[in-house]
Amino acid sequence: MAGRINDDDVKAVRDAVPIDAVVSEYLQLRNAGGGNLKGLCPFHDEKSPSFQVSPSKGLFHCFGCQEGGDTIAFVQKIDHLTFAEVVERLAAKAGITLRYEEGGYNPSHQRGERIRLVEAHKAAAQFYVEQLNGPEAEIGRKFLAGRGFDQAAADHFGVGYSPAGWDHLTRYLRGKGFSDKELITSGLSQDGRRGPIDRFRGRLMWPISDTSGDIVGFGARKLRDDDNGPKYLNTPETPIYKKSQVLYGIDLAKKDIAKSSRAVVVEGYTDVMACHLAGITTAIATCGTAFGGDHIKILRRLLMDNGSARVIFTFDGDAAGQKAALRAFEDDQKFAAETYIAIAPDNMDPCDLRLAKGEEAVRDLVEPRTPLFEFALRQIVARYDLETPAGRAAALDEAAAVVAKIKTSSVQREVAVQLAGFVGILDQEYVVHRVNQLAQWARGRGDRGPAPGAARGGSRHQEVQAPVAPSGPALNLRSPAHRTERELLKLALQKPALVSPAFDAYGVDEFTAPPYAAVRQCIAEVGGAELGVAETREYLVQVLDATPNDTVRKLVTELAVEVFHGKSIDEAYAGEHLVKVRLRAVDRRIDDVQGSLARLGSNVAPDHLAAAQNEVWVLQQYAQSLRNSGADAL
Repeated sequence: MAGRINDDDVKAVRDAVPIDAVVSEYLQLRNAGGGNLKGLCPFHDEKSPSFQVSPSKGLFHCFGCQEGGDTIAFVQKIDHLTFAEVVERLAAKAGITLRYEEGGYNPSHQRGERIRLVEAHKAAAQFYVEQLNGPEAEIGRKFLAGRGFDQAAADHFGVGYSPAGWDHLTRYLRGKGFSDKELITSGLSQDGRRGPIDRFRGRLMWPISDTSGDIVGFGARKLRDDDNGPKYLNTPETPIYKKSQVLYGIDLAKKDIAKSSRAVVVEGYTDVMACHLAGITTAIATCGTAFGGDHIKILRRLLMDNGSARVIFTFDGDAAGQKAALRAFEDDQKFAAETYIAIAPDNMDPCDLRLAKGEEAVRDLVEPRTPLFEFALRQIVARYDLETPAGRAAALDEAAAVVAKIKTSSVQREVAVQLAGFVGILDQEYVVHRVNQLAQWARGRGDRGPAPGAARGGSRHQEVQAPVAPSGPALNLRSPAHRTERELLKLALQKPALVSPAFDAYGVDEFTAPPYAAVRQCIAEVGGAELGVAETREYLVQVLDATPNDTVRKLVTELAVEVFHGKSIDEAYAGEHLVKVRLRAVDRRIDDVQGSLARLGSNVAPDHLAAAQNEVWVLQQYAQSLRNSGADAL
């Protein structure tokens, strides 16, 4: 039976692994003020950052989709792991040995599936690297040398070699304690006639890592003529490897992509190596699939979609490269970054270019660039005879349909004007009108057509969109009472020392918004704000654990990271909000008692009337004291 991870060890993991360091493995973070950081949310598409991280509290919250929580919750959601799997992964990074209750620790049974599969890939990568130095791998070393890569380059990228035998890796990993089921599930082995055999045999091996640096798959290059398999063979789809969601080299390139706001997309493993060795450390490549929407999401989180962001594609100039460019243009608008294409002379890829003309030529390749939309349209137009009216009309029809898919109207018009020049039609307005007709027709069919009247933003594809209403609890923030209650709860969660112990005497009924009352109840259940005076982070974790559902949990993370409205967050500010919430509660009680007496009229019993009148008098005196003395009257 799998044991439960010791609570003290879970706390140690939370404390040891900063949330900003973990989140930064997946997206770029920038200063948001108040000690918080912000970035593009990895859980929903957005064009301006509403995702905030509070390093001091160990929490994140997205004000767009309402997702929130601590470091463990973030990794759980983004990598689809169980609680135990995340704790084990983070503990390994922090060098913390976990203790398990109810039966101790058994690595083969108690570790999560993802962690076991990642460990198998890590062991396999080391095995392949060691094999590259053996006599059988000479053909692989010659292949690398022939493309200008020495041993240091192979070591930097973790390039290895898979032996040509049937089950060398399988037997090695069995010896490391991995089961046949784990080896098959990982994609490192496959079913043979007499049991599992190696999937990759007699090939050069490139490890493929996710954004966090975990090896999740391999790319294998054929070396021998008697190998009847494809030129490149990749890991199949597994629980940890989805080819549409991985980019080769992203683990090496992510920091420089975020720092420079530039990414260079190449076509293969050796192209990534050539670019990085030439100083273009922002190069990445897809793994045997077309560059698509999931790849764009990865890059957008690193680029932050600022106005200076650039994505440069280095497709070959041949027919396949042109087709890839057109396909990329279809997804172009999912970027807010500017997109370009760079084609080397003689259609050489970066690896060949480095061999033929040196590293400076590779660096020069990505400098003079052509906008991707221009390249794509010129490729369409080039297929027609523009010397004839029929040819120009046919070119316009095909290209205009592509331009009509541009969602931002001002950009659509600008590109339509340029299309008129490509085709050789002097009447630019005719081309603009034709594109607009096609766009309207697409909208009429229910397709996702251009947004009429969408204003141009800071970058070429930026759209002005109406703010999306949060999916969390409905609250009337125009209500002064709700605004004050919200601010007081933020104080109780973020700066408990400023409101404790007075806050802990406040009843749940003093918060008029039901969601805020629910948060107040959670704080009460863990022992009150006083608990957070000594250790705010652990206190917040306990409040989150006390939430009854995801809705309240998301509200807690939102309140825990949201910035305050005041300029100086001090005792005076805290006292002001404590008084306002209490004073409104007192005034409500006075109104309730007086309203009850009014409804009863002469039917009220004398002793009840006297008690009610006395309560009103006491409450009125208390209210006056609050107005005169402020927090001193609490």
